[in-house]
Amino acid sequence: MLTLSNSLNLADSEIDIQAIHAQGKGGQNVNKVATAIHLRFDIQQSSLPDHLKERLLALNDQRINKEGIIVIKAQSYRTQEKNREDALSRLTEIIKTVMTTQKKRRKTKPSRSSQRKRMDKKSKHGRKKTLRKRVRPD
Repeated sequence: MLTLSNSLNLADSEIDIQAIHAQGKGGQNVNKVATAIHLRFDIQQSSLPDHLKERLLALNDQRINKEGIIVIKAQSYRTQEKNREDALSRLTEIIKTVMTTQKKRRKTKPSRSSQRKRMDKKSKHGRKKTLRKRVRPD
């Protein structure tokens, strides 16, 4: 059971986890032990609420394929358990980014006093520049 929030959990049957051989260097261990984890999570078939499914499918993430399946490959660690934890934490991270809604931005405009201060500052700066000019003898 993967807990996303107080009211939202994912059953283990919804997440397909397979152990595979890791890529790269590893010496004698690499060909014998399947330490990498290949995680697959089908968004359409999951028990997530519909609005979260829509947001997940709308995400521009390379880990989500055209069929709506999240594919995560974890092979950073040498043990299968740590890679499994890493893959599950990455899955929760993806889903939690969709769970948080951003506040709508309210348009604001600067106050009159701040506008006045800005204009005063500009005119003072302009006066300072004119005083620096060369004085012409008339």
